[in-house]
Amino acid sequence: MRRLVGVDTSCDDTGVGIVDAGDGSVLANVVLHQHETHGPFGGVVPERASREHLDRIDDAFARALQESGSTLGDLVGVAATRGPGLVGALLVGLSWAKGLAFARGLPFAAVHHLDGHVASAAVDGIGRALCLIASGGHTLLLIREADGAARPLGASRDDAAGEAFDKVARALGLPFPGGPALARLAQEGDPDAFPFTPPLRGQSGYDFSFSGLKTAVATLLERDPEAPAADVAASFERTVVRSLVGTIARAARDFGLDTVIVAGGVAANVRLREALGTSGLRVVLPPPRLATDNGAMIAMAARARLTGPEPASDLEVDAAPYLPWAARSEATT
Repeated sequence: MRRLVGVDTSCDDTGVGIVDAGDGSVLANVVLHQHETHGPFGGVVPERASREHLDRIDDAFARALQESGSTLGDLVGVAATRGPGLVGALLVGLSWAKGLAFARGLPFAAVHHLDGHVASAAVDGIGRALCLIASGGHTLLLIREADGAARPLGASRDDAAGEAFDKVARALGLPFPGGPALARLAQEGDPDAFPFTPPLRGQSGYDFSFSGLKTAVATLLERDPEAPAADVAASFERTVVRSLVGTIARAARDFGLDTVIVAGGVAANVRLREALGTSGLRVVLPPPRLATDNGAMIAMAARARLTGPEPASDLEVDAAPYLPWAARSEATT
């Protein structure tokens, strides 16, 4: 058996995954959350996140080996997220993975976090397509060529979609993590209750902006503290989904594309999945368990490099908390 291990500690989830080196199938995907640690603070505390990763990463790896039925002798490569993310958190996973690779004499690959999200949708063989990456820290629309090369079309001008979900959830008094809590509450509300203005309506480009929408929700709650929380959540969620799907559909028409890959934590949102299903586009989505941060997606993203002729990463590669998408090739060196 030939197995690859992937590690992601970019934020507050300790993720270790194991995939088959041959076909890339996910054999184990262990994610240890830190919700209880950060919940009282309403958001991630970087130093506490790093300490939790240190305490949990060995356990996550042991669980992944057991879940996949693997032994250390089955491992033929190791991958880890280099960036972007919280620098202390990144260093834990990156250093741990490099240590494992060095101790076992295995090739190592440093991966850009967003490449992991794209790989989670199992995009091999899809061909030229649009790709939306929507997560807590990123909202990015690009054209992905059949060979994996990518050309960005638009990005967040301010708050990313997932970040806006979290901030609105906090304004509504929902527990951490806010995004999933808001999505659950929205299922109980009326999406037509509050007609929020769609962000960047009428733009000719393909950027995203959710800061103004977040402010509109805050203003509503300040003016009307008794506004039904479920209705506010549902109206906010629908406006975000309309913005995302509308921009995707317009880009698809403009560039003559009929396929869209959607990845990142927001790809798990039920209303977004439903809206995409009626868009007329061929939609490629990761399973919900791979949409949020995890180690399996990092191994999937690194599989070609760890099993092919391309050189692996130098073990001296350092964490890059602000590694931009345009410079993601730097994650390999």
